[in-house]
Amino acid sequence: MAIHGKLFNEHAENQATDPFVQQNKKLLKVSMAYGPVLALTGSMVAYQGSISFQNKGSGGLNKLIKSKMTGEGVDLMECTGQGELFLAHDAQDIQVIYLENDSISVNGNSVLAFSASIDWDIHRIQARGGMMTGGLYNVTLRGTGYVAITTHGEPVALDVSGAPTFGDAQAVVLWTSGVTMDIKVDTGGLKSMIRGGTGEMLQMAFGGQGHVLIQPSEGVATGGHQQESSGASGIGSLFN
Repeated sequence: MAIHGKLFNEHAENQATDPFVQQNKKLLKVSMAYGPVLALTGSMVAYQGSISFQNKGSGGLNKLIKSKMTGEGVDLMECTGQGELFLAHDAQDIQVIYLENDSISVNGNSVLAFSASIDWDIHRIQARGGMMTGGLYNVTLRGTGYVAITTHGEPVALDVSGAPTFGDAQAVVLWTSGVTMDIKVDTGGLKSMIRGGTGEMLQMAFGGQGHVLIQPSEGVATGGHQQESSGASGIGSLFN
């Protein structure tokens, strides 16, 4: 009796033992040997070993209130134990970042998992045009450790220091420290408005020093969307 074919060779487990390892574009392997991990509730697809899951909700009363008021936030579970944990979310692409005493500002709907050493909170974006949208909010991840985010397709990391940079709010996934954000209103002119507009009236305008990550889809389900500025220097190959 035998099974023939490439299935079990081509899709064999990635044997790397780093804290966060991409098994493939859409599957993340987490080694629990490095301590607890916070992950999006319901994102576990498999594990080997002995791992327990505790629902952390919105991260406490203060964050729960912020989440209800802003529509932003992350519903988390704490993963503890020994072994290897496999995470995924709706077959979206996964990007891994390492923060070294740094922070990023990210759409809460794009957060998959992060080390327990990373602190997170919901912040209001300090943008001059933010009042036009009723206020904009994002999740800030800060500290030292690993972060995994999801994107709809393979993203592009734009260096905002080279030229004025603009993005559709539903395509912007995150930005790094040193980056500033404002709201640009572009009506397309009177003729465009008469014809129904372009659908691109409100844009996020970025400046300063750092990167903004844009996905090739306007599929980010925004709650309140994004914060002031966030992390860069310790961020790994995602922006290289």
